[in-house]
Amino acid sequence: MIKFNNSYTKLPEQFYGAATPSAAVMPRLIAVNDSLAKFLNIDLSSYSQDDLTGIFSGKLIPSGAEPIALAYSGHQFGHFNPTMGDGRAILIGEVIGSDGLQYDIQLKGSGKTPYSKRGDGRSWLGPVLREYVVSEAMYSLGIPTTRALGAAETGEDVYREDVLPGGVFTRVARSHIRVGTFEHFASRGDIQNLKILCDYAINRHDSDLNDHADKYNIFFDRIFKRKLDLVSKWMGVGFIHGVMNTDNTSISGETLDFGPCAFMDHFSYNKVFSSIDTHGRYAYSNQGRIAVWNLSVLANALFPLLQREGESQEEAVKRLESAFDDYSKYYDSKWLEVMGKKLGLFNATESDRPLIGQFLNYLEEHNQDFTNIFRSLNTLEFVDKEFEKEWLLRLDLQEKTQEEAISLMNSVNPYVIPRNHQIEKMIRLAVDGDYTLFEKLLKVLQNPYEENVSNLKFTLPPNNDEVVKRTFCGT
Repeated sequence: MIKFNNSYTKLPEQFYGAATPSAAVMPRLIAVNDSLAKFLNIDLSSYSQDDLTGIFSGKLIPSGAEPIALAYSGHQFGHFNPTMGDGRAILIGEVIGSDGLQYDIQLKGSGKTPYSKRGDGRSWLGPVLREYVVSEAMYSLGIPTTRALGAAETGEDVYREDVLPGGVFTRVARSHIRVGTFEHFASRGDIQNLKILCDYAINRHDSDLNDHADKYNIFFDRIFKRKLDLVSKWMGVGFIHGVMNTDNTSISGETLDFGPCAFMDHFSYNKVFSSIDTHGRYAYSNQGRIAVWNLSVLANALFPLLQREGESQEEAVKRLESAFDDYSKYYDSKWLEVMGKKLGLFNATESDRPLIGQFLNYLEEHNQDFTNIFRSLNTLEFVDKEFEKEWLLRLDLQEKTQEEAISLMNSVNPYVIPRNHQIEKMIRLAVDGDYTLFEKLLKVLQNPYEENVSNLKFTLPPNNDEVVKRTFCGT
């Protein structure tokens, strides 16, 4: 059974709209994440196979569920959209995990909601499988992320550019509260509900602050640092989110929304995959800057709560502006820490930036594969002998052995990642009813830092005819 412990439905009606999943016509269960279900204290054995298929396709609403779609607004590519909300996602309820924390269970692609507008609320199979594989890979890479609990076919066609098979994805998150959720109430001048939301979010994510006199400012600081920590980790594995809008910026510090995401093969500072990111706003090298920009939007939304008692508006603005300078420096330090470790540096300092930059410049100029070239450093050799000499001299300055440096590099430089061309191939095969590559990728990506020659083919960059140049949201 799923032991629901719902809290969001206890918030005022402005926070959500009631939504009922549309029954799938001929559902078929693709996958269930048994280990995650166990962590969430879900007893899968209490359900028949038909019931599981029904639950993960949206056809069967489990006992205790309270299906709702969440209201939020957001900045999309820098432009504010006041009327968004879950247009194709339904939160069926919340559960308590084995760690004692609250988790959302959400169905994506299960039909229309009050926020669907002209959309059909459906998802086609491709984005379902992409998010399942990539989110679980991110988890195994040690990067905070939403998780995949299940996936199902609906047995119905979805009409996009083509007629495509429908699917439903079951996502688990610490919450689905975003920067855009706060914008929703702030933009309406609804300070009462803004405060209710903030108090709810603090209780859910940072309950130690419940009785703190300056809880809103400390909470904001934690959100900021969680997000910058996350983005620095994305940078370390060559991950490009692709659609870093404020409605996709989770306050929990989890990676949220895998629509047009991709991992770099050949390194480029300004790499863009998303077909809708025509100006490169969310390019690889811009992700840190955009994270800071998104959280400046959050600061504006939360300003009525961030202004301290007895503090003038001008004083509060000046204090927050100063904090933003510190946050930019904080991101720079986290990026330096992440990239330094990839070169075997336990405690990289500002003086190491030129060395890191020299290495990355070489990768870009010589069209090198980001993942494989970093992994190859565990030989303590590099084709550019000038860099190799400087690098080895720097390693020798550490009070660490070469073996310790190699161990560090192997722990942060993955052997295998979800390659874009493999993901696309997996989707093509699944559309034809073949899930063998989907299942294989899930298995291979469970241990991304483990060197396993039997998985060698999954480490290879794409051939010229396999290169994925553009990715799509798939909605």
